[in-house]
Amino acid sequence: MSASTSFTITKIELCSLDLPITDPFVVATGQLQVAHNAFVRLTLHDGTVGYGEIAPFPAITGENRESSLKKARILGRHLLGQSTLYYQRLGHELSELAPDAPAARCGLETALLDALTRAIHVPLWALWGGADVRARETDITIPIASLARTRELARQWYERGFRLFKIKVGHDVDEDVRRAEALHRHCAGVAFVIDSNQGYTREEAATLIKGVNRFGGTLLLLEQPLAKDDLEGHAKLRRDFRVAVAADESAQSLHDLQSVIRHEAADFVNIKITKSGLLEGILMVTVAKAAGLGVMLGGMVETRVAMGCSYSLAMGLGGRPVLDLDTPLLMETDPIDGGYTYEGPRLQPWHGPGLGLAIPSFQAATSDHL
Repeated sequence: MSASTSFTITKIELCSLDLPITDPFVVATGQLQVAHNAFVRLTLHDGTVGYGEIAPFPAITGENRESSLKKARILGRHLLGQSTLYYQRLGHELSELAPDAPAARCGLETALLDALTRAIHVPLWALWGGADVRARETDITIPIASLARTRELARQWYERGFRLFKIKVGHDVDEDVRRAEALHRHCAGVAFVIDSNQGYTREEAATLIKGVNRFGGTLLLLEQPLAKDDLEGHAKLRRDFRVAVAADESAQSLHDLQSVIRHEAADFVNIKITKSGLLEGILMVTVAKAAGLGVMLGGMVETRVAMGCSYSLAMGLGGRPVLDLDTPLLMETDPIDGGYTYEGPRLQPWHGPGLGLAIPSFQAATSDHL
């Protein structure tokens, strides 16, 4: 067997897994009580395996698990017999074949690169350069909930060391201000990312900002306050209130990001590999940095497979991204062995090959063997 042959993809398996969430993950555009995700296991000619995760969030990209798996089967057949050494070309081909299926592409691309870096015996973050390999601190998400439940969740996370709270808002701006103020009063020294997931009008966003200013809260980022196409509105908020705006739904692809940059509509961009696809997400990081935008690395509702891949970008590409890599902490169980770990709000790196993890419960249905 030649060296190049050992990198050839010989088998791809898909496995669905339902992951209950401790509190309903409620955002302005929808909610999840169970994450309906799927995992990918990709095998190379020499027996090396790599894992990926498909984590669609219908309210964001319009994908669900059924549609994602359908696309993953089509794309997986395209990958069979191909060499992982040509991952850039393969990523472009997957984007051309399924531009509307970023979650499926992300799962396959992650598994492909996990297998490649395992085969060459380096961690995945080394593929990007290993610019800054260290522990990093993540925020923690507080979903839209009652004032009492918001306080209780904040107290629990505060006691575990979290000091950056991502508050989901967008149903009632006056209540949102009260919820944020309650956290400010009861949790000394915290800062906020306030994320409305497109839930506000321009007037409501202004009310939120004025409310936070009134009670003296530290607003690190205002994430996606307006509808994704209202780039002029986002630019106006930045100018009028000198608040740092992060684009999320407005930047689902490289094309979207270029529009955000042209309109000067954001200070940060939230890169989610499940929202854009992994390889397009890497390109978006590069373009955002070149344009002077800050980078936030986030996710949908993902386990430590997809989150580990995003963490590898933070360590590999360097810089000081804001990390929003907390959703494994919001799940009732963790189906992953190995990989990065959490110590309170700090993500601790791994040093084994690839993502350094395994999925012991992986069971691929016969129909999902490609």
